[in-house]
Amino acid sequence: MNIENKKTLKEVVLGILFVAGEGIEKSFIQEKLNITEKELEKAIQELQETYSGDNGIHIITFKNKVQLASNPAYADYISEVLNPIREKSLTRAALETLAIIAYKQPITKIDIEDIRRVNCDYAVQILLDQNMIEVVGRKDAVGKPLLFATTETFLKRFNLQDLAQLPDYEGLLERIKIIEVGEQQQSDSLYNEFKIPDEEEIPEHLRGEEGIESISAE
Repeated sequence: MNIENKKTLKEVVLGILFVAGEGIEKSFIQEKLNITEKELEKAIQELQETYSGDNGIHIITFKNKVQLASNPAYADYISEVLNPIREKSLTRAALETLAIIAYKQPITKIDIEDIRRVNCDYAVQILLDQNMIEVVGRKDAVGKPLLFATTETFLKRFNLQDLAQLPDYEGLLERIKIIEVGEQQQSDSLYNEFKIPDEEEIPEHLRGEEGIESISAE
């Protein structure tokens, strides 16, 4: 497929992002539109210049994907309309657990607990339920404990393109503080509220794991 001109390409990309809703691979767009990487990056750059600042819509990129997103500055207003019944926010313990996983991934629940010095069953369960972390394998150790790592949802939630953009540990903790006092009430395709599941709820893929109570990562 050939695009007539650069202006048309920019509008075509915008339409694709609007309809897709979720992040879409840049390489996939290039292939289907028969355009070069340079042409696509130029179109994305122009869109980001237009949809930025006080604009209600922003263009974000992460892990070689591009996505249309709402402006996080207006998250509270958006949430009031789209999610009038607010759910509980992510707990401090879960946020601290998330920070450890982000910097130590892949990591087991036992290793997380060695760092935090407290049981992390419930914190891990919350993070799994919110798709902030995922199981990426098992450690080659006694019992073959599950290994956890962060997801694309984590990258989008913290406005990161990839893990290489992680701030230093103190910087991430500062972002966590900001989320804790305000940003937790964001609710749209990128800035979802954190729902705390019932304590007895166990993710299906963890059922039957040895030693599970409310949830176990081992």
